[in-house]
Amino acid sequence: MKERTKEIYEKLLTRFGGTSCELNFKNTFELVVSVVLSARCTDKRVNIITEKLFLRYPTAQDLAMADVSDVEKIIYSCGFYKNKAKNIILLSKDIINRFNGEVPQNYEDLISLAGVGRKTANVVSFVGFSLPAIAVDTHVFRVSNRLAVVSASTPLECEKLLQKEVDKDKWGTFHHLLVLFGRYVCKSRNPKCEECEFMHICKYYKDKLKKDNK
Repeated sequence: MKERTKEIYEKLLTRFGGTSCELNFKNTFELVVSVVLSARCTDKRVNIITEKLFLRYPTAQDLAMADVSDVEKIIYSCGFYKNKAKNIILLSKDIINRFNGEVPQNYEDLISLAGVGRKTANVVSFVGFSLPAIAVDTHVFRVSNRLAVVSASTPLECEKLLQKEVDKDKWGTFHHLLVLFGRYVCKSRNPKCEECEFMHICKYYKDKLKKDNK
């Protein structure tokens, strides 16, 4: 990694003292469902929802046979509940019918599941299977651009550039660090710049100072 990126990585690691997924799950089936539900929803809210969801439908077999209206009622508060309910039932059916009841490790198989895009597949690859992957959600996209780790206009471009910029064995950890930093410090609105150790290198902060001094 470049020295600048290495500095960011090490300072974030010091700040958060390690990383872990903030979603609650017991196995890869629960993980993939939880990540699908987390789109445009907080992990805290998803954990509340899945506690009830997995109590009622503990396995892929159970969820595959679920009534969509019942699932909609359980996950209603996570937003986009109709599409999400449909997708988690369909992906459960695929896991049973196409993959012998097991969440597939192969990336192309993962993204073939209903509701599973690149971000979800990358999270499941790293968190569920300990495979090198770097997922780009809104936090990763925002923070990596603000700190000028990359200069990307789309999540896919951001993912490709981060893969080149960050050592492969640190992809997943760097993703989690950027997520935590974006979630708690470098927020989309009203970022806590006064609490940030990167003001001296932050593109966003420098641009903000220019605007304030006009």
